[in-house]
Amino acid sequence: MTQQSETNTTTATTGSSATVTTDPTDTTLPEDPAGAAVTTEPAGAPSPSAPSPASPLAPFPPLAEPRPLGERRVWPRTFHDRLTAPLPGLKAMARFAREGAVRPGREGLADIPRLPFEPGPLPRVDTRTVAVTWAGHASWVLRIGGLTVLTDPVWSRRILGTPARITPVGVAWEALPPVDAVVISHNHYDHLDAPTLRRLPRDTPVFVPAGLGRWFQRRRFTRVTELDWWEAAELSGVRFDFVPAHHWSKRTLTDTCRTLWGGWVLTDPDGQRVYFAGDTGYGHWFGRIGRRYPGIDLALLPIGAYDPRWWLSDVHCDPEEAVRAAQDLGARRMAPMHWGTFVLSAEPVLEPLTRVRTAWEKAGLDREDLWDLPVGASRVLE
Repeated sequence: MTQQSETNTTTATTGSSATVTTDPTDTTLPEDPAGAAVTTEPAGAPSPSAPSPASPLAPFPPLAEPRPLGERRVWPRTFHDRLTAPLPGLKAMARFAREGAVRPGREGLADIPRLPFEPGPLPRVDTRTVAVTWAGHASWVLRIGGLTVLTDPVWSRRILGTPARITPVGVAWEALPPVDAVVISHNHYDHLDAPTLRRLPRDTPVFVPAGLGRWFQRRRFTRVTELDWWEAAELSGVRFDFVPAHHWSKRTLTDTCRTLWGGWVLTDPDGQRVYFAGDTGYGHWFGRIGRRYPGIDLALLPIGAYDPRWWLSDVHCDPEEAVRAAQDLGARRMAPMHWGTFVLSAEPVLEPLTRVRTAWEKAGLDREDLWDLPVGASRVLE
């Protein structure tokens, strides 16, 4: 878990110590900015894109009504209370300094030439087609409900604090269709890349975690929607729900957990549903997401940056945990991500792929439902 900083941001104050929530049955409600509890069972009718209450796939609790696009919100000064594990303390930092193994050795890097890279043309789609193309790391070109959505777009060759990417971007920027929306999972540099975002028109709709809107507004983005966990917004009939993750946020020396983190569930008018996990460890949130958003057709789940486990297990799934998460979600298919692009940790570069394939087979799941795409490749939901 590397701590990164951004020198051109000047935020003040540090957060309070983390509150650890490890009980999967815990129903403690988060506080809204005004101090009132945010109910996990919103009032009002379920969203039009959700199954009817009589359906065996009805969400529980019912989904929240979509919030207005671009709504200005007031947020708490810190989201430390959303942590599901404590951030590293002095003992962990001392151990990390002693052991210091955050990159694979020569043998672990030897397979870089074997990393799967097969760029191809984007599939042709219509308004009822759902298709995904893996650009690398957590960056996807998602086509859903007639929209082209980018997830955590990082088209840069380098990000702060890491070596250059070991596979090229799978989709040339010039080959992208007009981008209709962007979703951001959290503010770490390998997920929120300022040089890439500068390439977008400033009126591109952007969906971001609570507290991150100001970062975009300072860069003159004009259509920024901030959401808390379990909240949603709609764009051209596609529903964007922001959901919890087992992670954290930090971009400068003084802003730890000052913005929220999470994943996104996108649902088209026909009810086709894609879950983008962003960056997360394994834990109880997956089962809750699966209950609230039944019928997930495809889960985009991270499988890399997991070694050493004592350092990273709270915030990054390993391949076996990612397969378990897909099962907890009730997802029909899984597409691995967050591996084979940036060297962020100590596991051999090809190991995440071999381990996720083995875990999928051991779980007795249909091989066709593991979309282990090469960087640049695409699949279309049938």
